[in-house]
Amino acid sequence: MKKTILLSVFILAHTLTFAQNSAVWNGKKCAVVLTYDDALAVHLDNVIPVLDSLGLKGTFYLSGYFPGFANNIPRWKSAAVNGHELANHTLFHPCIGNTPGREWVNPGNDLSKYTVKRMTDEMRMTNILLKTLDGQTARTFAYPCGDTKIGDVDYYKTVEGDFVAARGTTGEMKKITEINFNDIGSYAINGQSGEQLIELVKKAQVSNSLLVFLFHGVGGGHSLNVALAEHNKLVRYLKQNAANIWVAPFMEVANYAKTHQSKQK
Repeated sequence: MKKTILLSVFILAHTLTFAQNSAVWNGKKCAVVLTYDDALAVHLDNVIPVLDSLGLKGTFYLSGYFPGFANNIPRWKSAAVNGHELANHTLFHPCIGNTPGREWVNPGNDLSKYTVKRMTDEMRMTNILLKTLDGQTARTFAYPCGDTKIGDVDYYKTVEGDFVAARGTTGEMKKITEINFNDIGSYAINGQSGEQLIELVKKAQVSNSLLVFLFHGVGGGHSLNVALAEHNKLVRYLKQNAANIWVAPFMEVANYAKTHQSKQK
């Protein structure tokens, strides 16, 4: 009898521990972050209305240089009021232009010709610009084109204290204890079906990981694009499975993961 009781207690304790470990993301099995780059008008026209209709919040990486930002300032302010994150994608979206396949980079915005000071000054000015829209001081960053260095210098490290976290472009899912807040991976979406997007979410659920989506065009607006109907299949799945999937802005998820990691030390 005593052995049976002890075995039952062990099984119960093991089950509870497993349940706790698999619900580490704010009580859910995984975290999903929806990020949208380059201040495109389609984000305002196509994305935000569907997210708002489902009660989901996204992160929008904005560059003041783009017409979709400059021509829609009141609408971006409204997005922030509705709980969406306005995030830093630099003033001029500089990318390395002196490598094969980067002939499209504007010579004036060629990151290979930047100094670290110029880049970090422009990042800080973007934080000020965004503050005029949402009044916030905490901010996250996304590397334009996924380029993290000027020469041999990791420029983000010089302004790391100005940001909560940075989003990169490496397609990866990490457990909450494994996240590198200076370069959180993301899956760049271009032409995938809704079913393929949902399959990524299912993998995150099984592995108890963080999954960050990186969208540009949604229903048009950019050469990197996903059909609006396919995007909407994904967000409907997220809403339907809200009991197991935590969907939140990038900064909220990063702050949560930082707190969790600090408690483990």
